[in-house]
Amino acid sequence: MSIDYSNKISDVVGNMPPSAIRKFFDLASEMDDVISLSIGEPDFVTPWSIREAGINSLKDGYTHYSPNSGYTKSKIAICDYIKRRYDIAYDQKTECLITVGGSEGIDLAARALTNPGDEVIIVEPCFVAYKAAVTFAHGTPVVISTKQENDFKLMPEELEAAITDKTKYIILGYPGNPTGAVMTMEDLKPIRDVLMKHPDIIVISDELYCELNYISDEPSSLARFPELRDRVIMINGFSKSYAMTGFRIGYVLGPAPLVAQMTKIHQYCIMSAPSMAQFALIEAAMNGDDEVKKMRDEYNHRRRVILKGLKDAGLECFEPYGAFYAFPSIKSTGLTSEEFCEKFLMSKKVAIVPGTAFGVSGTGHVRISYAASMENIKTAMARLAEFTDEIRKGKV
Repeated sequence: MSIDYSNKISDVVGNMPPSAIRKFFDLASEMDDVISLSIGEPDFVTPWSIREAGINSLKDGYTHYSPNSGYTKSKIAICDYIKRRYDIAYDQKTECLITVGGSEGIDLAARALTNPGDEVIIVEPCFVAYKAAVTFAHGTPVVISTKQENDFKLMPEELEAAITDKTKYIILGYPGNPTGAVMTMEDLKPIRDVLMKHPDIIVISDELYCELNYISDEPSSLARFPELRDRVIMINGFSKSYAMTGFRIGYVLGPAPLVAQMTKIHQYCIMSAPSMAQFALIEAAMNGDDEVKKMRDEYNHRRRVILKGLKDAGLECFEPYGAFYAFPSIKSTGLTSEEFCEKFLMSKKVAIVPGTAFGVSGTGHVRISYAASMENIKTAMARLAEFTDEIRKGKV
C-alpha cells in the first residue's frame, strides 16, 4: 500500500515553490546549442594558486573535520582581509564563522534571529534565498520593492515606511543580484540615519559581490559605520569574486553573541566547512587581489557590450555598476517576463531568467548574466536584437 505523502510534508516547505532560476537553466540544459546567460556563476576557472593551495592541503593530510567555526589560520586570513579592504576589525575567535557558502550564512542568520510572527524586511528584487530563509524560519517577510528610477537602490523613506514594532531585522544585498545595483557609502548614509532611529533592528548584509564593483575600489557596507558595526551580520564569501563556486566556502562576521548562536546551528546541521576549501580561501584572501582585478576588468568589458546590445535591441536598462548582471525592462515588448524568456529560449536558443524569479518587483524585467564568454555574449545580443525586431513586427 502506497503512502499519501501530501499530508506528510511540512506546510511551510510544501508551499515554497522551487527556484525559477533553475527552471530556465534546466530547460536550456535539455536543448542543443543553447547559450546560457541564466546562471550567476563565473565562467573563469579558479586561479591556479588558489587551487594549488587546496591541493597542497590534501597532500599535507588535512582531510578531517576542522573545528566547528573553522581553522584558526583561515579565520585570521578572513579577518585580515576585511581589515585591509573594509577597515573593520573583527575578532577571529568570537566574531567569525566559516560556512558552506554564503547561502548557509543567510540561513543560519535567519534561524538564529527569527521567532514566529517576527517581521523581516527584504529588499527586492533580490537573491531567491532571502525570502525562503525567513519563511522556513517561520518569520513574516515584508518586501520593499526598489525601483528602476532609483537605480534599484534602497531609499530611506522606503525603509522607514516598512518598519513596524514587529520588525526584527532587514536583509539587503549590494552589489545586487539580480539588478547589478550598487550602493556607495554615500548612498548608505541616509539608511544609517533611519536605522539609528530604530536601535533594535539588526541588518543581514549580503556582500558576496563586494569585489565586483565598477565605480569604486572601495567596498561599501553598513558595517563600516562604527555606530552600526555591532548591529550588522556580514555575509560574504569567495564564490563570485574569486570564481570559487565549487569550493562552497563562505563566512559570517558579526557581533559575538549572534555569531555564537549561528555557530550552534552550524554545529548541529553542518559540523564544519570543507577543510580543503578553508586552505584555498587563505590563498584567496591573502594573495588574490590581482586575480580578482583581472576578472573584474573582463566583466566590466562584457558589461559594456551587454549594455550596448540592449540598446541596439531597443530595451531600456539602467546602468548596473556591480556583480555580473543586467536587469533590463522588457515592458515595451508587451510580453510578460516569463513569456519573454520562454519565447527567447525556444526561438533563439538563449537562456535568461524572468525578473519575477527575484520577487514581484522584478515584473517586467529579465536578468541577463554576463558571466559568460565574450563570443557567447556577442552572439546572444545579436539574437536578442533579432528577437525584439520580430516582436515589433508581430512575428512572435
